[in-house]
Amino acid sequence: ETYFAHPYASWQRGLNENTNGLLRQFIPKGTDLTAVTNDELRKYQGALNSRPRKCLGFRQPSVVFVELKQAA
Repeated sequence: ETYFAHPYASWQRGLNENTNGLLRQFIPKGTDLTAVTNDELRKYQGALNSRPRKCLGFRQPSVVFVELKQAA
């Protein structure tokens, strides 16, 4: 089954909106995204993936990913 959120219904896209808020710590609203380099994006990605998450039992997403990858 596929689910599509309605346009302008941010409450239907909780994870997406939360991630956008986290990215705003690094890239302020209104920033020209063409000026953001791939190296900067990798740095932001690493910072977000090493941030502990409550939904993962306060473990880091990068650690959980490695554990699941090894189990597969």
